[in-house]
Amino acid sequence: MSRPIDARRWLFEVLDADATTATWLPIAGLTSFTHNPGENEETAETVAFDSDGYYEQDVMQRGATIEVEGQYRIDKATGAQDPGQAYVDTVWAYRLGIDSRNTVRWRHQTQTSWVVWEATVTPGEQGGETNDKTSWSATFTRCGKPTTAPVTGGGA
Repeated sequence: MSRPIDARRWLFEVLDADATTATWLPIAGLTSFTHNPGENEETAETVAFDSDGYYEQDVMQRGATIEVEGQYRIDKATGAQDPGQAYVDTVWAYRLGIDSRNTVRWRHQTQTSWVVWEATVTPGEQGGETNDKTSWSATFTRCGKPTTAPVTGGGA
């Protein structure tokens, strides 16, 4: 019998493109995410006389986005922002042109493979009111076809 999975157990990481070895930075403090697999989809209408009055189309372009939201996190001892959030805010978000793409991956904690995207990032709004924690968010827009990678060094 199948059961629903907990949303709180999704993991999101960004690749530190400046590191000399593959270094994945987990994004801490997340409280929600939205995966939109139809974002940036483009279609071409293919209706003709022989369609007998029914609409027809072909998908010409696939796209997708993931928006992550949560709380701005810092290290209590050093005051430094969470490394994953900081990479998005201070490194990736300032890259332009061919340098604006980087890699993001995510999976549920129970899964044995990552979904991997080459993507661009749009940093989100930050803010809060008197009794709030400061918010943090980002939107990743997939560029090209998604891939997968096995979970290594710790398993599912």
